[in-house]
Amino acid sequence: MRSSRLFRTRRGIALTLLATTMLCTSGGALAQDAADDEPGTADPAQPPDATVSEDRLSADYGVDIIVTAQKREENLQDVPMAITAITTKKLDELQVSDFDDYARYLPSVSYQTAGPGYSNVYFRGVASGENANHSTSLPSVGTYLDEQPITTITGALDIHVFDIARVEALAGPQGTLYGASSQAGTIRIITNKPDTSGFYGEANVEVNNVAHGEWGYVAEAFANMPISENVAARVVGWVKRDAGYIDNIPGTLTFPTSGIVFDNSEFVEDDYNDVDTYGARAALKIDLDDTWTVTPQIMGQYQKSSGFFAQETGLGELQIQQFNPERSVDKWIQAALTIEGKIGNFDLTYAGAYLKRKLYGDFDYADYAYFYDALFGYGAYFYDNDGNLVNPNQYVQYADRFTKQSHELRLASPATERVRFIGGLFYQRQSHNIEQNYIIDDIADSITVPGTDSNIWLTKQLRVDRDYAVFGEMTADVTNSFSLTLGTRIYHYNNSLVGFFGYANPGFSSNPIYLCQGPPVVDGSPCTNLDKRTKDTDFIHKINATYKFNDDALVYATVSRGFRPGGINRRGSLPPYEADFIDNYELGFKTSWLDNRVRVNAAAYQLDWTDIQLSFLGANGLSEVRNAGDARIRGAELDVYALLAPGLSLGVGAAYNDAEITEDFCRIANELFDCTLPGPDGTPNALLAPAGTRLPTTAKFKANALARYEFPVGSYDAHFQAGAVHEGRRTSDLRLFERELLGDLPAYTTVDLSTGLASDRWSAELFVRNLFDVNGKVGNSIQCLETTCGDPDGLTDIGGKIYTFVIQPRTIGLKIGTKF
Repeated sequence: MRSSRLFRTRRGIALTLLATTMLCTSGGALAQDAADDEPGTADPAQPPDATVSEDRLSADYGVDIIVTAQKREENLQDVPMAITAITTKKLDELQVSDFDDYARYLPSVSYQTAGPGYSNVYFRGVASGENANHSTSLPSVGTYLDEQPITTITGALDIHVFDIARVEALAGPQGTLYGASSQAGTIRIITNKPDTSGFYGEANVEVNNVAHGEWGYVAEAFANMPISENVAARVVGWVKRDAGYIDNIPGTLTFPTSGIVFDNSEFVEDDYNDVDTYGARAALKIDLDDTWTVTPQIMGQYQKSSGFFAQETGLGELQIQQFNPERSVDKWIQAALTIEGKIGNFDLTYAGAYLKRKLYGDFDYADYAYFYDALFGYGAYFYDNDGNLVNPNQYVQYADRFTKQSHELRLASPATERVRFIGGLFYQRQSHNIEQNYIIDDIADSITVPGTDSNIWLTKQLRVDRDYAVFGEMTADVTNSFSLTLGTRIYHYNNSLVGFFGYANPGFSSNPIYLCQGPPVVDGSPCTNLDKRTKDTDFIHKINATYKFNDDALVYATVSRGFRPGGINRRGSLPPYEADFIDNYELGFKTSWLDNRVRVNAAAYQLDWTDIQLSFLGANGLSEVRNAGDARIRGAELDVYALLAPGLSLGVGAAYNDAEITEDFCRIANELFDCTLPGPDGTPNALLAPAGTRLPTTAKFKANALARYEFPVGSYDAHFQAGAVHEGRRTSDLRLFERELLGDLPAYTTVDLSTGLASDRWSAELFVRNLFDVNGKVGNSIQCLETTCGDPDGLTDIGGKIYTFVIQPRTIGLKIGTKF
């Protein structure tokens, strides 16, 4: 009976963190853009005696961009893989403050979002339409904060982007160095580290107004503070309010069976999806001697989201009708430790972290209750202790608790040698304590899940995912121009799911999967009806050949494999799902021209995706995952940067992906992929999507362009900037009937503008995002039952609610900052 909106990944990311000081930085540059950052550092605040030079406005193009994608510092143009790196200066220029802001400017990245903290990220079209349920697959994209993975079971943390050295997007499988969940790509968020060069900092304040909505603001600051010649601290803090723009409008529900009527007057509100965020980060850098450094860091964030971030089909734009509270609180804290040093001439690095996260809140389930009553008359079963029918309105209260620890120890030989090695050991354990209470007020004790106040259903489970690995890559310069890299990762995963899901007693459902199998194992559950484990040991590989024509041009060819671990289906009658794999065949080149005034990087690839982990709503609305055949993705990426004239630059990025399944997808899987064969118990089969069906979620074509003109005005630096992002048409589901029901996500193009002035101490910028107020659609879901969604006649008679998640409307803001 438990359904979830196909893409109702509940929002919220949050945290318990002390945000005392507010101090922040600005800066950055796209991978194609020029940057004035020192290797591994941000553009620090200018000292008070700095002078503005016209030469500086046009001289950045000659500076290399340093990345650590291969876990050692390298010039971006020397790394034989497709990378987009957005550095501090460019993050500031693009007004980036969260994932949605920078993902738009990553051509190889697509995403769906249901609000802050719940974005599903995809690289190169590797998406099957996952519903991101707590008991389904891990993400296919790994996200790292510095050296530590922060991809939790239901997705990555939504980190406020401030005082960040750069964001690196590594397209294609990164499994040998980054392991599980870096199956299709990796996003790395690199923070600015403390340094002993001097005291400096920055503070910014922003106010903004969202069209059709309210006012928002951001206050952020950082300070870098030397403590001694070999010790420095860096503290960062931020407070942010995102304005709401979705209206919850009046509505009434009449339940067919009982005739009970109720309305949502208590929850009617304009602009009700506002978000409040605050957080802080503190780091200490201790140089023990010339070769050993210890860097402890603690970071946390608290985020409270109200309302729902979608518009409802049949109502006006930015309108919805919800009948119960919609709220999400997400709070997390992470402690991390990095130790770097030398053993002989080898670099040794230890990186460890412990993350604790709690996500809790409420969401509306009234539409689900209505459809169940309309189709099956379930309202007749919900009565109180006196035998009177109660309002079958249903809502959910949830409290999900996550912990994650990771440890990596690696050794790297000198980068200057003709034969270079990097390798190490990795261990990770992440747990998800799942609690979801499905509540109908005032129901009888006999149909209430034992131990709860008024639950008609309870999910109380503990999921634990464990990863162990040995990894290594070796590169040999066969000649002065030609190099060869071989890499592997031997991994072992051991994943389990235990606990309870179901009704008050087996009599309320004839389905045997809800029967108790033993006493409670997870605190808060009445008994245990699921206790399963899956594990496996295997290896993946990488082969790369690179040829350098000169210091400004190289070509490369890569064959690599990425994987995603298997897991447990919470429906006890289903087997575990196995790991799925992506084999990547890639050709690319990187070139710089005219003294780095022009940079052109491109790659073409084919991805063979085998044993796809496909998650969908199965019988009784329970999410299922199964290995559903194979897919093929062919694509290309292009990044161009050009300094057209002193102070005038242009960057263009584009990606094309042709992604389709190569075998029929059947309702009941079998080894022959023959949808005419019935199931083991004789259940009729059906063809859900034929071979050649396009994979959902990702556009065939995505592109962005950014033009910036910088010029002096007296003692000030001035600029004008214009950016555009185009997202092509996307399909919404792999299954053809559901696809037709939901409809495609249409193409859209947004335009951003900004202008500002800056001196050595002060800066001011006026900006507008989504200039033409485009109602861009980034995801959708339907609230109905499997029967009504899967039966055209039932759907016609009963109906279904379709929710569409949209981008933020036009936003106009003013940002003022100071350096000290």
